[in-house]
Amino acid sequence: MTGNDERVRSLITQQAADWFIANRAGLSARERELFAGWLKASPVHVEEYLALSVLAHDLRQAGAGHAGSANELMARAWIEDHRTVEPFWPRFMAGIRELTSSRWQAAALTMAALAMVALGLSLLWRLSPVAHAPAISEFTVLHFATRHGEQQTERLADDSLLHLNTDTEVTVRYDAKERRVTLTAGEADFEVTHESGRPFRVFAGSAEVVDLGTRFDVRLDAGSTVVTVVEGRVAVGLSPMSAGGGANLPWQGGPTRSVQLGANQQVTVAESDWPAAPVAVDAQRSTAWLHRQISFDHEPLERVAREFNRYSHTPIEITTPALRKLEISGVFSTDDTDAFIAFLRSLDGVHVEVTPTRIRVSQD
Repeated sequence: MTGNDERVRSLITQQAADWFIANRAGLSARERELFAGWLKASPVHVEEYLALSVLAHDLRQAGAGHAGSANELMARAWIEDHRTVEPFWPRFMAGIRELTSSRWQAAALTMAALAMVALGLSLLWRLSPVAHAPAISEFTVLHFATRHGEQQTERLADDSLLHLNTDTEVTVRYDAKERRVTLTAGEADFEVTHESGRPFRVFAGSAEVVDLGTRFDVRLDAGSTVVTVVEGRVAVGLSPMSAGGGANLPWQGGPTRSVQLGANQQVTVAESDWPAAPVAVDAQRSTAWLHRQISFDHEPLERVAREFNRYSHTPIEITTPALRKLEISGVFSTDDTDAFIAFLRSLDGVHVEVTPTRIRVSQD
């Protein structure tokens, strides 16, 4: 197994563990759709998820009475940064051999049952009319999503880092020629490992972003896509899939009608107003969400409230229109709505009413 294969297998094992935990906690209808898509993406996904499920349930019983046995076996299924990742079955067999002989037969029966189920799934996969991905070393598809108020970080197969903000969904497609990420909701920050022969492309709304060796942030907003560069440079333009991006034109190294952005520059991409000129911004302020903060400098209260509502389970509602344009400044924690409420109550003429379902802000 090559180093790239090991990294991809490591990522799939971690995703299998995440989905296993999420299933135990309960999935929403949307999350069930994402889970089904993840399983369909590759038979390797099915193998790793099934292996973790059986290991968590059956082997805990097989190792009963032997303190630490089940935990040791579970540890072998999780990926640790300092270990070389191996496929599940060699790790599984090594753990089984450490069980006492009195438990070997139960574990062996479990393994045999698992093998039969896996074989059946494999046969069904081959006979299924649904197209599946080629060998993982040639092509891989991964899906990531965060819930409301949740954030997470994923390390991709090429060591690039993908930071997901609240209510975000992305699909990652890697093959030998290119790396493609599609952002369908929310906001993501990318720390890209540059490869000159394999471009890193992000599609979000009407925008296409091509990495030129950089770290950048992409956010889907109402009717537009906002791209902010933290380090390095990117090329930004209309996506070939958008109406104005030249859908029938071959890609020749960058988005059509593109502009280049450097560090601390931002551009808003909208089909109705393109090309647009980059503007200077404080990129650290724009990406304060990476530290679970939001930062404002003389911003209208309406915009601040809208930003808080991206994270809070109790939405803020400004009931007095005149207050919506009230400019405020400060750095606030996305996890501490109470502190923001206290700040609002400190403002002259501002009244805040907190109910179980709403936080209403009005003028005295």
